[in-house]
Amino acid sequence: MSFFSFGQTAEIDVVLNDAETRKKVEHKTEDGKKDKYFLFYDGETVSGKVNVTLKSPGKRLEHQGIKVEFVGQIELYYDRGNHHEFVSLVKDLARPGELTQSQTFDFEFTHVEKPYEAYTGQNVKLRYFLRATISRRMNDISKETDIVVHTLSMYPELFSSIKMEVGIEDCLHIEFEYNKSKYHLKDVIVGKIYFLLVRIKIRHMEIGIIKRETTGTGPNIYHENDTIAKYEIMDGAPVRGESIPIRLFLAGYEMTPTMRDINKKFSVRYYLNLVLIDDEERRYFKQQEITLWRKGDVMRKSMSHQASIASQRFEGQESGEKPPPAQAKEESN
Repeated sequence: MSFFSFGQTAEIDVVLNDAETRKKVEHKTEDGKKDKYFLFYDGETVSGKVNVTLKSPGKRLEHQGIKVEFVGQIELYYDRGNHHEFVSLVKDLARPGELTQSQTFDFEFTHVEKPYEAYTGQNVKLRYFLRATISRRMNDISKETDIVVHTLSMYPELFSSIKMEVGIEDCLHIEFEYNKSKYHLKDVIVGKIYFLLVRIKIRHMEIGIIKRETTGTGPNIYHENDTIAKYEIMDGAPVRGESIPIRLFLAGYEMTPTMRDINKKFSVRYYLNLVLIDDEERRYFKQQEITLWRKGDVMRKSMSHQASIASQRFEGQESGEKPPPAQAKEESN
């Protein structure tokens, strides 16, 4: 890990205890690039060492205390001056005094609540990080180390299907049906489109997945729509009684679980968008919201019972429903 130094006084570094064995995952940064970060789940303990290295041996370093913090924070890009912290834990490592030699401090945050998925969007960023600080009278010396958090859930296999009708009176009447309304991130969307009445010349039909990010409240509310996927599922004019099958694989796309009203700051929702285009380039469309969730696999033996209970959290509480217990290891298939 790189060091952050202040002048020629000291360097401070944060090293996780399980850095050699803990999984890393790619996560998008604010500039759109991807970096790898250590992966944690809700309820897991975060422990490690803070290394303070004096750059001039024999020279004393006076300080007002040394501490390490675990922070969960939301930053709205239009309000960058304010960071909204939903998790803030502090461990004091040393009282005010002086260091005469380099020193290592152990820390442990036990069964840390990490209720939300790490997220970097168009107008908002939700991040978790460790911050080690040497407090000084003039300028503090600090180092931040980001981690990534994934939220896991598990829903039963039985889901009610989505069936909807849409049309224009005396011109078009179609019925579309999807096998379910909740999909894990590596699932397959299966459905059918039925044409009950066709009196306009349909040229082709496409289906897409739209991600909608909503930030802020009241006059400061912003919506950002992003088309994640778009497929043409029919080319040519359909006839009455015809049905078009749909099969859309989600594993190839970069998506997060559905996030609803996260800390009353933002939401991320996903919609299936069905579009019909006629010979005169008129577009007829219908959107249907779907819920995406991250699927858990086999329980890790190292995971505490408290952590496994904590990992049940899912951002579907808006509707009052709660998923069955999540498992504490992410599915790899």
